[in-house]
Amino acid sequence: MIEKLKSKVSLTIEGHNINRFINKLTKRKIEILSLKYKNRNTVNILIYKKDLETVYKLKSIYQITENSVYGILKIKENIKLNTHLIIIILISLSLFFVLINTVFDIEIIHSSKDVRTLLKNELEENGIRKFTFRKTYNELEKIKEKIIDKYPDKIEWLEIERKGTKYTVKVEERKINKKDESNTPRNIIAKKSGIIKKVLAEKGDIVKDKDDYVQKGDLVVNGEIIFNEETKGKVKAEGKVYAEVWYVTKTEYPFAYFEEKDTGKSQNIYKIKFLNKDFELTFNKYKTKKENEQILLKNNILPIKFIKTKQRETKKINQVLTFEQALTKAENLSIKKIEDKLSKDEYIIRSKYLKSTVKESIVEVEMFFAVYEDITDYKEIE
Repeated sequence: MIEKLKSKVSLTIEGHNINRFINKLTKRKIEILSLKYKNRNTVNILIYKKDLETVYKLKSIYQITENSVYGILKIKENIKLNTHLIIIILISLSLFFVLINTVFDIEIIHSSKDVRTLLKNELEENGIRKFTFRKTYNELEKIKEKIIDKYPDKIEWLEIERKGTKYTVKVEERKINKKDESNTPRNIIAKKSGIIKKVLAEKGDIVKDKDDYVQKGDLVVNGEIIFNEETKGKVKAEGKVYAEVWYVTKTEYPFAYFEEKDTGKSQNIYKIKFLNKDFELTFNKYKTKKENEQILLKNNILPIKFIKTKQRETKKINQVLTFEQALTKAENLSIKKIEDKLSKDEYIIRSKYLKSTVKESIVEVEMFFAVYEDITDYKEIE
């Protein structure tokens, strides 16, 4: 490959006793890559460009004509001849790259205007807005976790999905059941559709059995005391309803994955910065790190500074995954997302891989989950 890129020149040499001239070139250690006789006084040769000057010095009575060039010289010649076309292609490719990597629309899916406004402001604060470059998968995951951590009482679950030049943001609001101190009569109803697995009732009449299918809003524990088909009284139903509920998830995972994590180790050190080089005054150097610098002394004439810096050691994870590896990672991430939503007494009953789709540099995995979950909800008895 390197040999092909070397600059070469094709020459036509004319003159009497052409072999004598060829011998001259050979004695001067000029490498003749190709030699073809047209007749006894004319020959075509191919030599390296670096030897061309020596050939001209030796030509004496011979006539030399340069025919064509090869290797780097040919590439340069083509570039020179097609400069305008190359510029247009480069501009077009640059424009295409900018367009496919620009976010033109952001859709936040939720019924509450307040939640949509909250998320819109948080996304903009983290650099996700219209007409900006799209974020990487790792950046989106960090932004998502940051927002969830900031609003633990408001946001139960958040997903930021990129579809071409659009972000679709799905959110589930966290419902916190405040302790009801009143004695208002109420029923226990199903918060979600599913198959009942256990009903615990301290007060009220259980009207659904194990393995009964219920839909969202169905009565499970009745707060009305009924005798001989007549309501004799009303109580505030107390208890828990557990059921098998179902989810279908879509999870993306990149084939190329990079992450820089803190190891938890840190140190304060001093260093001298001269021009663009750092000289750390320590024997315990971190291979990769994050730094917060504080300038203690600097010279206004010389480019030298004396700096105190706090270093946090980091560990870089850089992976290029096969399809099978990315698929496994995506499946594990799907399971983790479901588990993170569950409380201590809830768990995954079973899971099943449905299908996968490769999109650009990521794999999208669709999975089915059956979950043992608390579906208790309440409704006042009017």
